[in-house]
Amino acid sequence: MNTRRWPGGHRYLLARRLVQVTVLLTFYGTAHWAWGIAGRPLLAGNLSSSMILGTVPLADPFAVLQILLSGHWLRWEVLAGAALVLGLYAIVGGRSFCAWVCPVNLVADGAERVRERLGLRSGLHLPRQIRYVVLTLSLLLSALLGIAAFEWVSPIGILHRELIYGIGFGAAALAGLFIFDALVLRHGWCGHLCPLGAFWAQVGRVARVRVAFDESTCTQCGDCLKVCPEPQVLNLKAAAQAGMVRSGECTHCARCISVCPEQSLAFSWRAHIEQTASAADHNERSPAS
Repeated sequence: MNTRRWPGGHRYLLARRLVQVTVLLTFYGTAHWAWGIAGRPLLAGNLSSSMILGTVPLADPFAVLQILLSGHWLRWEVLAGAALVLGLYAIVGGRSFCAWVCPVNLVADGAERVRERLGLRSGLHLPRQIRYVVLTLSLLLSALLGIAAFEWVSPIGILHRELIYGIGFGAAALAGLFIFDALVLRHGWCGHLCPLGAFWAQVGRVARVRVAFDESTCTQCGDCLKVCPEPQVLNLKAAAQAGMVRSGECTHCARCISVCPEQSLAFSWRAHIEQTASAADHNERSPAS
């Protein structure tokens, strides 16, 4: 089956958009239309800190880390919410947040579509590792200034708050990110500068869900590399040795899975991939009977 045809080739894109829109709509509906169950608000707050049905806390671990470094303590439910979110993304992959939840992903994907249609090339080149510099600076400034440094300027938070509570400065942030990604640097914000993405990449290093790679069926067509927003993670030689994409920088957007004509890439559990690779290695080492 050719997974690149509609709708098969877009099944993960449709799933990602459904999740992103559902999250935004649930926040909006709770804030403006009083959505709830049994008198409890469905999803109150924002991406930094929220509460499901007034009972289950959720919090951004990176924001919490900045606040703690700034010298401020937090209520236990906020800490519990951060631990809950951290545990979830340690299972599904840290940067899954970037591709499946973050509203800026919608902007980045739109800018990428414009680049493709117009045949634009980047006028600026930056190392992707610079986001780790921004991550470190965010934490250092939080400790030195006594504020959650990145949260004050985060386009993610600004955009999300404006989408939920009304368009204002968030529209300018949205336009700026779109222009930067479309005209200046491909995947500029998400792929090079965002410290939140860098934080989730570290969590992704231990993720239980991985993109498995079957070298035996791969024809090296390169389609996956063309669509990947983080092409440095698709080192097929390393993936062949491990049986999977190991990098925590993988966003689990599944673009590579959708375009692969041989279906050599697929989501799987890390334990299953490692067990399969171990069995294959044992068979290769065992003498023929």
